[in-house]
Amino acid sequence: MKLKTRLLPFESANFTVILDHNVAKKLDVKLGDRVIVRFNGRSLTAIVNTAKDFPIDSIGIYTNLARVLGISEGDEVEVEATSPPLSLQIIRKKLQGLKLESDEIYLLVKDIVEGKLSELELAAFVTAVHFQGMVPSEIYDFTISMVNTGQTLNLKKKPILDKHSLGGVPGDKTSLLVVPIIASLGYTIPKTSSRAITSAAGTADRMEVLAPVTFSIEEIEEIIHKTNGCIVWGGSLNLAPADDIIIRVEYPLGIDPFFIPSILAKKLAVGSTHIVLDIPTGRGTKVKTLEEARRISQSFHEIAKMLNMNLQTVATYAEEPIGHAIGPALEAREALQALKTLNPPDLVDKAASLAGTLLEMVGEKDGYEMAIEALRSGKAEKKLREIIEAQGGDPNIQPEDITLGDKTYTLHANDSGFVYYIDNSFLATLGKTAGAPIDKGAGVYIHVKLGEKVKKGQPLITIYSSSSAKLQLVEKLIEENTPILVGRTAGRRMLLEKIQYQPTRLVPLER
Repeated sequence: MKLKTRLLPFESANFTVILDHNVAKKLDVKLGDRVIVRFNGRSLTAIVNTAKDFPIDSIGIYTNLARVLGISEGDEVEVEATSPPLSLQIIRKKLQGLKLESDEIYLLVKDIVEGKLSELELAAFVTAVHFQGMVPSEIYDFTISMVNTGQTLNLKKKPILDKHSLGGVPGDKTSLLVVPIIASLGYTIPKTSSRAITSAAGTADRMEVLAPVTFSIEEIEEIIHKTNGCIVWGGSLNLAPADDIIIRVEYPLGIDPFFIPSILAKKLAVGSTHIVLDIPTGRGTKVKTLEEARRISQSFHEIAKMLNMNLQTVATYAEEPIGHAIGPALEAREALQALKTLNPPDLVDKAASLAGTLLEMVGEKDGYEMAIEALRSGKAEKKLREIIEAQGGDPNIQPEDITLGDKTYTLHANDSGFVYYIDNSFLATLGKTAGAPIDKGAGVYIHVKLGEKVKKGQPLITIYSSSSAKLQLVEKLIEENTPILVGRTAGRRMLLEKIQYQPTRLVPLER
């Protein structure tokens, strides 16, 4: 059947089209069935949505499908029904708790990338993996298939160093130090980073305050050729694209069964040969205990060995934010200050520890001291400014040039004593409520650290925002909860909180 295209200004997680329900009947397809859309010698399988009173001579085309097929408004396309993809049988197999073979995994990943599975079908698969688990060979095959169904970065040099963090600790801007440290010492480090999903800032959000982060594969190769390193957003590069699609399904479900192939596939796609994997460990983070960090490490090491990747995992202290700043602009400021002044000490120590680990992995002696010297001598700062310039930013930018939100709220200590608890997750929530990371100038500045002595009335945190309304929401949250606890004796306040009874509000259920 030939139909005219009507472009719809929406992206879909898969390839989706809209048909009038009478047209769908003629094609013998229902909601959720598949059709093949052909245009100008190219074709794609799309999932059907139906609508009443949609023009019967037309097909609604979502933005992502139109982009891939090169379709414009009013083009004529050929549409015909097709059978469900074979990957649905593979999903049913996993739902039964059976092991998947290499060819099945590749077909499944290929169908995910090509948009042949609906979000419901993909959610069923992700849930099955969450409860059934995967054996090492399945994790290996998913990693390889994710790489082989996307683009790769082809750098003409070895070794290629890289770092990744499991996240969960606010203010972790260490990549803005590690990358220039490593690059300034002559090694290659292509850092492809994510934007924030559950935090107030991702590495790409922080770097975007200093320079653009969206580039093509070819542009990134040129940046690395000039500077040995980059700090760019990986979302536009089509590196292991199945991972990005799976993450969109995992996030609302609150599960992450693909985190090992997800991380290793992205590293394999950029050609990384030596990787340090940072596992922040502590209360309020994803990994609460050293025992859990050790267990996760063993899983990563097993798969990395199968992939011939040199991997070193490290558990890092995460009982409080790294440094003092949370939020894109605040963190970019603090990273520039750290490169120049070697303060705050916890940020510098963590960055030097991670960079030093990488250096020792490639045969250097006393990597930590090498990293500290790269900072102390100014080589690392100079290198970051080279990277900023290569990525289209101002290489002369100073911390004070970075604009922060003009609306502020400061929480002061109600009592004198010692800081004995900092709520990581609540501080991240405050930063997001203030508008971060979309509002680059929004965030939280923490004036105190664990164990420090404070006086009554002393500032504990300052919230920045560009919105008075959002700042009011922050104040309301702080009235209901306290992000920093102060006691008269360090670490020995037994009564944490008097918990008030909150009567349950019964909500009538409707069917």
